[in-house]
Amino acid sequence: MKNQFLFCGSVGWGLEILWTGLHSLHDGEPTLSGTSSLWMFPIYGMASLIGPVSHHLARLPFFLRGTIYAAGIYLVEFTSGSLLRHFHACPWDYSDRCHCHYKGLIRLDYAPLWFLIGLFYEKLLNFNVPKSSL
Repeated sequence: MKNQFLFCGSVGWGLEILWTGLHSLHDGEPTLSGTSSLWMFPIYGMASLIGPVSHHLARLPFFLRGTIYAAGIYLVEFTSGSLLRHFHACPWDYSDRCHCHYKGLIRLDYAPLWFLIGLFYEKLLNFNVPKSSL
């Protein structure tokens, strides 16, 4: 589980840097500079929980699994963001970026993204697991 936590944290960091780098183009910054925060590593590392959860969800349709993962990601994002905000350390605030946010901590328009990210992590974490053991 420790290796999966480190793996998921690293993948999440990489994806966030790629995402923010691509967004810099939208903001007129051709350098593709991506950013993240050290706080994000353990938050992304928590995606390692998708592995064991996916074994219980294996027989469900992908749409339902993706929806469950997206809800879990929202829960982790809101909880960790609230905790970090309490200590004035939250690295994100969606209040000024979009109208469809909740308390600046989660963006409702990211639901399709979290749906896909959840299924992506499911595949990564079960890549070498035989189907018969799921």
